[in-house]
Amino acid sequence: MTHTVVVAKLQEDGAVLCPKCGVKISPNDETEDIYCILESKLIDNKLEEISILCKNCKSIIKLIGFSLIIDNE
Repeated sequence: MTHTVVVAKLQEDGAVLCPKCGVKISPNDETEDIYCILESKLIDNKLEEISILCKNCKSIIKLIGFSLIIDNE
């Protein structure tokens, strides 16, 4: 199952909780023990979407809305 999360709704530290199992997925975790990046989508050389796999429950999480954050900075 694929879950969609809008990045504007992420925790202050950029972490997201897996919608299925609740494990905390932190962008600061570079070990790939908890998640791995499946795909990054760019539009006009700007990050638009990242698909990650939760290794705890095997859910796919699509993080969307990066352009909204970047445009507001």
